[in-house]
Amino acid sequence: MTQLFFSDHAAGPAAGRPLVIFGAGGLGREVLGLVQQINEAHPAWPVRGFYDDVAPATPTVAGLPYLGTGADLNATDELLAVAVAVGSSAGRAAVVARLTSARLAFPALVHPGVALGPRQRIALGEGCLVQQGCLLTCDIRLGRFVFLNLGCTVGHDAVLGDFCSLMPRANVGGAARLAPGVYLGTGATVIQGVGVGAYTTVGAGAVVVRTLPARATAVGVPAAVIKQHA
Repeated sequence: MTQLFFSDHAAGPAAGRPLVIFGAGGLGREVLGLVQQINEAHPAWPVRGFYDDVAPATPTVAGLPYLGTGADLNATDELLAVAVAVGSSAGRAAVVARLTSARLAFPALVHPGVALGPRQRIALGEGCLVQQGCLLTCDIRLGRFVFLNLGCTVGHDAVLGDFCSLMPRANVGGAARLAPGVYLGTGATVIQGVGVGAYTTVGAGAVVVRTLPARATAVGVPAAVIKQHA
């Protein structure tokens, strides 16, 4: 997967574009808060409003307008930055697959309090969202559209594939390998050196101590597979 160090993304060609958020629910409002916190530290993204394939109950969300569906976003004539605020790994991947306009860019957005200095050698794919309180150590690779919710930790040499989703306080140990689309529930932990297969869901509070297969649901301490998905 193509990745750049965070400093490269921060100075990327999308910087300064108007930004819209795809996803007009609760996570969309949280991502708006993230963008506002970034702008308070360094004004970068004028926010236009929200897109969603399901219209919200009101014409505005958190004081900003609902602007239309994904098809409307694809049809825009304007160069826009887009933050995809969809918590489900599979759902986020499906949305990104539909947003094909060359006028759309997907910057990595990282809370200004999260340390990502050059000496840490942390690479981010496009579209990553890293919320407040996250701690990433060194030599880490995050794929495209990875979502780290509040207070997550990622240890040295860990690799998180495209569309991985970590809910609040999830922890990934050093040299762990999360395949694309892995979903870690609130407070879940993957210990050092362990792998999790593609699009597997790890339940809240579970502790993964041995490799998990792809497309499974695992819960408990230690985490055990309770369902295998086709």
